[in-house]
Amino acid sequence: MSTYQRSVRVAAPLERVWEFHSTENGLKALTPDWMGMTVKSVTGPDGEPNPTVLEAGSVLEIAVQPFEIGPPQQWTSEITARERGDGSAYFTDIMTDGPFSEWEHTHLFYADGDETILTDTIEYELPLGPVRGVAGHLAVVGFEPMFRYRHRQTKKLLE
Repeated sequence: MSTYQRSVRVAAPLERVWEFHSTENGLKALTPDWMGMTVKSVTGPDGEPNPTVLEAGSVLEIAVQPFEIGPPQQWTSEITARERGDGSAYFTDIMTDGPFSEWEHTHLFYADGDETILTDTIEYELPLGPVRGVAGHLAVVGFEPMFRYRHRQTKKLLE
């Protein structure tokens, strides 16, 4: 599997950054318009629609259509872990259906005084058979602008 990682320092307390990233509205605010994302449904771990917080067991049904090219791609993601400790927190979402053979995104949050260090780590595999190793490294070309945007937006909205 290939790995992509990017970190940002946010001049906002851990609790504020953590809470923002724990909601559907946070996801929408951090997704660039050019991704053409539509949240079709969000279900909480107990089956409730539109939960306030995306707890472990929450499932998101999303459609993305980058640059409005081609048909929308369906994406199902499940929050598989979510924990908050003393000075740190994390949650992990796994794509259970969508364009990648595998996708695991871990969002790590570390308190550093009144600031937060946010690190996104994605482990992924493209569905391209024998060329997936080379193509996996090229996928960074798509990830980099998206996560630069996400991190700029996090700073803009929370600092």
